Amino acid sequence: MADQDNQFKKLVAHCKEYGFVFPSSEIYDGLGAVYDYGQNGVELKNNIKQYWWQSNTLLHDNIVGIDAAIFMHPTTWKASGHVDAFNDPLIDNKDSKKRYRADVLIEDYIGKEEEKNNKEVEKGRKKFGEDFDEEKFRATNPRILERNKKIEEVHAKYAEVMGNNDLKGLKALIEELKIADPETGSRNWTDVRQFNLMFATEMGSTADNAMTLYLRPETAQGIFVNFLNVQKTGRMKIPFGIAQIGKAFRNEIVARQFIFRMREFEQMEMQYFVKPGTEMEAFEYWKSYRMKWHKTLGLGDEKYRFHDHEKLAHYANAATDIEFQMPFGFKEVEGIHSRTDFDLSQHEKYSGKKLRYFDPEMNDSYVPYVIETSIGVDRLFLSIIAGSYTEEQLENGESRAVLRLPAPLAPTKLAILPLVKKNGLPEVAEKIKEDLKYSFTCAYDEKDSIGKRYRRQDALGTPYCITVDHDTLEDNQVTIRDRDTMEQRRVPIASLHDIIDEKVTIKSLLKKL
Repeated sequence: MADQDNQFKKLVAHCKEYGFVFPSSEIYDGLGAVYDYGQNGVELKNNIKQYWWQSNTLLHDNIVGIDAAIFMHPTTWKASGHVDAFNDPLIDNKDSKKRYRADVLIEDYIGKEEEKNNKEVEKGRKKFGEDFDEEKFRATNPRILERNKKIEEVHAKYAEVMGNNDLKGLKALIEELKIADPETGSRNWTDVRQFNLMFATEMGSTADNAMTLYLRPETAQGIFVNFLNVQKTGRMKIPFGIAQIGKAFRNEIVARQFIFRMREFEQMEMQYFVKPGTEMEAFEYWKSYRMKWHKTLGLGDEKYRFHDHEKLAHYANAATDIEFQMPFGFKEVEGIHSRTDFDLSQHEKYSGKKLRYFDPEMNDSYVPYVIETSIGVDRLFLSIIAGSYTEEQLENGESRAVLRLPAPLAPTKLAILPLVKKNGLPEVAEKIKEDLKYSFTCAYDEKDSIGKRYRRQDALGTPYCITVDHDTLEDNQVTIRDRDTMEQRRVPIASLHDIIDEKVTIKSLLKKL
């Protein structure tokens, strides 16, 4: 656990040092769980969003996009259930005065028990070496079996109290498990109570006619209320999807783990409208497709897994999460949900407007069912940084920190480096940059030794470095260096565009889907 914490701290420090993520309003000591994306972070984030957007709207003829407003009529959130039911169970420690989510305390407890099992496995791996059979070890080790039994019992109790919204039962389970305040170790807890997560504000020219509005806690409702607008103006036929990328806001009391859980965050959501009765087929398709989308990034198939929901939301008939192995354990980065006809039916009820699709084959109208795919952009950003960050010991005794970012997502695609700042080399390097900057995000760097410049670009995740040396003036060739292998080869300047284009464009990812 200490190693994981240390690794995570290194990630956070790296993100700040190299211009990926900064604490918001840092000169005023920051604002809790709010972050700004720096010059490299915003490029990486934009590339992530472009990959998602194009994989939906370019590769699927029946998916289009919208950009709905953040402010929506307040009845929207009454219809969606957010006004009455968008709550977290909170508990305070009387001694430390700290506030926590009761469900997160229990989930963290379960996570720590699972981590103990993982450590047991690693001990076995070291003991038995190449003969180690992890599956057999987990199935026979008495300590793991005993702990798994305990975990299952806690899971069952937890699912029951959460399913029944039993706040007293939730506190009783915390006390039964002897869960302590993570900071002080105190077990002096208050009762559990519900806390609504929506931010409220007012709209109106005077106090008398002001209307209470909410900052949207999700982007999906903007899609649902525009269902008919898009369907009719686009002449869309079922099945079809509507995609959207946008900001959402939640008053998270326990916001933590850097950008994993924030109060202002960004979502990429796609709602796929289908004929009732066909939703499970669509659910399985999107479940498979979304996992393939993630694995195409090349961060390691073993770092992803599905987590099917044991307890479904009242509006869903199927749900699963795609989890990624973060430094602090497997965590959700995307959810795929079969939401039935709940959302459109609710908006029909509250608005008094029909939100139905006329099916010419059936000669009848119906409220479509919906399959949702929903990604937290910031969580995905963190997973990509975590999956890419590596510290390496080199053969010459030096070390390097390298971000092995998927090349199409890298903020900068290539850095152009004159070997020295004289003898006409900077002029050639500048000319190469001028020619390539219309196709790729390029950096130009002539400060420090060539070795230090390579290390700087490795830490930024730049896939290629182009070095202009004295031979370039004679043969019109440059040295291209690969970030991951550190291999160098001489290539003609005229071939640079094609060599780089093949590896660093979003198209290269899309072709793998």
